[in-house]
Amino acid sequence: MDHENSELWVFGYGSLMWRPGFDYVERVSAKLIGLHRSLCVYSHVHRGTPERPGLVLGLDRGGACRGIAYRVAGEKRAATIAYLREREQVTSVYLEVFRRVTLERPGSPAVRAVTYVVDRGHTQYAGRLSLDQQLHIVRQGHGQSGANPDYVKNTVQSIEDQGFRDAGLHWLAARL
Repeated sequence: MDHENSELWVFGYGSLMWRPGFDYVERVSAKLIGLHRSLCVYSHVHRGTPERPGLVLGLDRGGACRGIAYRVAGEKRAATIAYLREREQVTSVYLEVFRRVTLERPGSPAVRAVTYVVDRGHTQYAGRLSLDQQLHIVRQGHGQSGANPDYVKNTVQSIEDQGFRDAGLHWLAARL
């Protein structure tokens, strides 16, 4: 069970990998089964506007996702959740959920981590777009957190730093 003052694990799969924005005591590569990383969210705030949306990542149904799990001290739990809600729930396109993630280090147990899954019923859910459609949207996106191409390139760099590739994101980054 998750208790108010117990430590918290946070699973990041996009910008949280390279810009978490909260204090943590441990950072570990991790894998989540049952959801995959997808550029499936129209960004109206961070990487675009309602008139010229950008495109950001969401966790969508099926597959698996490698990312980063952060362990947050119990005394920082409430502040971290408040920060994540302010950052990730600006337009309520994500569902805040706890999912089991496997830490990628010998002898580590799986942990329950808070993460943000795309709400497929939300108007900002883009669904499955072709790579060419994604490229067009990403190229023109710019919002409060900066240019959409920078978001994709920084995510790809973080993925490479962990020693793996994401074919679709790497294709996009090469063309940006």
